[in-house]
This record gives sequence, C-alpha cells and structure tokens, in this order.
Amino acid sequence: MAKILPIVKEPNKSLRQRAKELPLSEISTARVQKLIANMKETLKNTPNGVGLAAPQVGESLRIFIVSEEAQEIDHQENLQKKEQLNETKNPDSRKKKNWKYYVFINPAVKKIARKKLAGPEGCLSVTDKYGLVKRNEKITVQAYDEHGKKFIRGASNFFARVIQHELDHLEGTLFIDKVDEYLDQSKT
Repeated sequence: MAKILPIVKEPNKSLRQRAKELPLSEISTARVQKLIANMKETLKNTPNGVGLAAPQVGESLRIFIVSEEAQEIDHQENLQKKEQLNETKNPDSRKKKNWKYYVFINPAVKKIARKKLAGPEGCLSVTDKYGLVKRNEKITVQAYDEHGKKFIRGASNFFARVIQHELDHLEGTLFIDKVDEYLDQSKT
C-alpha cells in the first residue's frame, strides 16, 4: 500500500543537487515502482500541489509527476476567457479529486517556446513564499513513463509551467531562484 512521504523543505541541501538519471532497467523494480506510488499518494494528499519531483521526497532521481489537475486549471482558465462565468458556476470545481498522474522519468526538453509568460508560483518545498516567475509558454519533453515506455509530450500555459518547475527541481534549482517579484499573501 502506498504511503505519504515527508516533503523535503528548503534549505535542505538535497534540493540543491542535480538528480541522477535512473537506469532504464530499474524502472520496473519494486523500489522504483513503490517510490512512484508513494509520490502519487503524497501529491494526492497535499493541498495545492500539482507536481512533485523525487528530490522533494529525498530521492536524488530524475523522476517527477504532474497531476492532470494542471490541465484542468488550463481548461478552466480557457473557459473563463471564452465566456463570462455566471454565479451558478460550481465553486468546488477545484477540490482535490482522484486525478490521474503523469510520470516523467529521465525527462529531456526537446523543444521550448521563446515566448515567456509571468505567472504566480509556489512550491511544496518552500513554505509560505509565492512569486511571479517567467516561464516559457510552451514546452515539449521526451521521457519514460512508469512502465518504461518512451513518450513525447507537449504542454502549454500552466501545464508547461508545472513541467518547467519540476524540471528545475531535477537540476537543483528552486522557483525562488527565478522570482521576479514576491507576492504578498496577506492581501489574498
């Protein structure tokens, strides 16, 4: 049974190290499969989290997961842009659901847009700090899933932001290293 793992917090030195590539022959091992299951369970039980990298749970491996909730956030933002939402919109639409999780093992950026968008970010490993970070609008990544199957995935907007944030974790970089402006949470 999967368990919730403790999330490593800044200034833990493990967050500042480049994660090691996982040998493909180890993807199907019980240890790696258990790690992935535990990461999914951890993210599922973490409010406001949509992505989690292995270094955030103390494993220096090039693995991260992203909740399909990131795509839903993009979808909802697109709906809001297309139509003025009326008051009957369900305010509980972003409650934690049983989201599907996309697993990225040994990810490599294949293509990245030049255009950057500033957007708010926070991090499960950096408590009580939020800021505006410029990220590339679109990204295409090649990686392996939890079954060892190679895939290529493109993403844009918020989903692309989450992928880039998690890729940074694999390089030992935190969003606070890229913040243009911190956001005051007392006004929200």
